[in-house]
Amino acid sequence: MAKGVFIVGTDTDVGKTVVTASIMHVLRSNGYNATYFKAALSGAIEAGNEFVPGDTLLVSEVSNLKEAYENITPYVYKSAVSPHLAAKLENNPIQIDLLKEKYYYLKKKYDYIIAEGSGGIVCPLIDDERGLYTLENLIKDLKMGVIIVARSGVGTINHTVLTVKYIESLGINIKGIIINDYINNFICNDNIQMIEKLTKVPIIGKLKHIENLKDNRLQSIRINAKNTFSIKTLEECMDQL
Repeated sequence: MAKGVFIVGTDTDVGKTVVTASIMHVLRSNGYNATYFKAALSGAIEAGNEFVPGDTLLVSEVSNLKEAYENITPYVYKSAVSPHLAAKLENNPIQIDLLKEKYYYLKKKYDYIIAEGSGGIVCPLIDDERGLYTLENLIKDLKMGVIIVARSGVGTINHTVLTVKYIESLGINIKGIIINDYINNFICNDNIQMIEKLTKVPIIGKLKHIENLKDNRLQSIRINAKNTFSIKTLEECMDQL
């Protein structure tokens, strides 16, 4: 049976994709048969006559994953808004059955699935006559535990603690917290100490700030990842799916 974990953020643009790409690289570079899964992506990159899911592209390139995009990111939207709204604007509603179909396909083909959410834990995926379906519903349906990605700077204590408490109230298992864009200074270190003290959730990684990420980004992420994550730690975060 496959194992996996779901990556959620305290907010949008917190760095979930860089963290996910880092985890995928460490796993795959050590011979693990791992794949990426992101149910829906908004704000796709226009390339010729098609729209490319930028997050999926980055993760695939960093980790040398060769899976077809339609299998690992079933819904891709041009509009850079919440998936539920993008689906309405582009008349392409998310079908839960299709998400599950792709997920089960990946479970059969791969030994590890690293799933990434869109935005924060309450990001809406569906809001129509069928009802409201958010990221938390998807995580429960896929029966996955979560890793929370948090910022290191000012404001992260409040965002992270609220996210932890909310996810705990849902009965979803939190495997740990990863601090992204970490800088070794008094403020960041105190933030981390307070997050651990207030949440009792372990910090399982501090992914350092990368200067000029756009320049040689693949190699920068790979080096940073190997300096941050151990296989043992990542293995301990995975649940049977």
